[in-house]
Amino acid sequence: MNTPKRKHIFLVITDQQRYDTIAAHGYPWMHTPNLDRLLREGTHFSNCFITAPSCVPSRASLFNGYYPHATGILRNGQEWQRTWVGSLAQQGYHCVNVGKMHTIPYDAKAGFHERFVCENKDRYYEGRWYADEWDKALVSRSQIKPSRERYRELPDYKERLGAFDWTLPPESHADFFVGGLANWWLETRPKPEQLFMQVGFLGPHPPYDPLPEYTQRYLDDPRVPFADPNPPDLDDLPAFLKHKREHDSQVDHDAVLWNMKPTAEQMRRLRAHYLGNVTMIDEALGRFIEVLERKGYLHDSLIIFTSDHGDNLGDHGLSQKWSMYDTVTRVPAIFWAPGEVKAGQKVDGLCQLFDIGPTVLEWAGAPLPPACQAQSLMPALRGEPWTGRDEVFAEQAGDVSLTGAQLITMVRDKRYKITHIVGSDDGQLFDLQADPQEDHNLWNDPAHADQKQRLLHSLLEWRMRSSVQTMNIMASAR
Repeated sequence: MNTPKRKHIFLVITDQQRYDTIAAHGYPWMHTPNLDRLLREGTHFSNCFITAPSCVPSRASLFNGYYPHATGILRNGQEWQRTWVGSLAQQGYHCVNVGKMHTIPYDAKAGFHERFVCENKDRYYEGRWYADEWDKALVSRSQIKPSRERYRELPDYKERLGAFDWTLPPESHADFFVGGLANWWLETRPKPEQLFMQVGFLGPHPPYDPLPEYTQRYLDDPRVPFADPNPPDLDDLPAFLKHKREHDSQVDHDAVLWNMKPTAEQMRRLRAHYLGNVTMIDEALGRFIEVLERKGYLHDSLIIFTSDHGDNLGDHGLSQKWSMYDTVTRVPAIFWAPGEVKAGQKVDGLCQLFDIGPTVLEWAGAPLPPACQAQSLMPALRGEPWTGRDEVFAEQAGDVSLTGAQLITMVRDKRYKITHIVGSDDGQLFDLQADPQEDHNLWNDPAHADQKQRLLHSLLEWRMRSSVQTMNIMASAR
């Protein structure tokens, strides 16, 4: 195909945003007018699934085009910095990152010409003493960054489940800061002939910390759903998830200390804070789009919006990510470029987050990585017949929070999903057609033994095919 006419590419990635947080996706209690506009005028994929349910392996996979076991990055904390961004630079793009990429080391070049790094809001264990752009800005404003150590001083810290009110000025909030920093770059730098900008918002990853008025909108709306504080499937969770619940109630990750028996009010406030963070990001995105238009970028640009994974938010009695439920593995995937990307199109075929990589490269006329495991979505964006993948896969090795399993692996087709746990006799099998909330684990159900074996065979074949691809990559590099 010919390279599209729009020459600037903006890849906006949030951190830990569920699919069900955008009004135009069918969730009318959400206040997301700017994301709604992108959906209305662009194409969105309703079944986009991540390749790993935590930040580092998901992002390394996205920016490489390979599954986590092929990149070797299967858990948080592992070093990675190789990306396909350098291929865009070779095509004449000026490549800029503003916000979170979560490379390790945090400030690795990763193929960009310029990086303005902002990392997790809470970095108590990993990179605790690293000072990013946001840290420096707070210091220059004589402001003290809210932190886990300070939150721990609150008398009700254990009851908050990571939900806090932002008390500093609005412009100092992480997501308004990242959006403002991206706007500053666009307003002050000479306009490149071709620009690739990755904007990484830090929210709605915890601490869940919007300004109080953003939380209140959702507290006041009776339509907002929240997790059942006594979910029906607690006793049926596999051992590694029961272990995770216990662990998270004893160790606070990202200023979230879980509660084994939360109240309905705790679940309601947790969800309201999280959704308030999403609305703040949407507002920052709106300001970003306004600057793009004022500076002459907008009508010559492709905008992509997505997230690295979702959040359980108390569903199934679980905190944060590190599981294979759809609330974690299914993410927004929106492409906007009127005249080049089909408008108002919802695509239901299965795809994976790392498929965004070859889509960007094809858009830019850049070559794909050798034996790339990700697949371009360009045919679907043009409105051509496109059925998507037959199955999607995700994997996660044990890390600082996933302490009850060495490796979990998921395969999901349009109806069934299975989660395999290395070294364990238990696992998870769901009929997503009959049980979309994934409340009824069919792993030991004799009536579904054939589906279980079929999906386990799919996992085996997937890993074997990938082994061949990896061998070919290594051979071509010699």
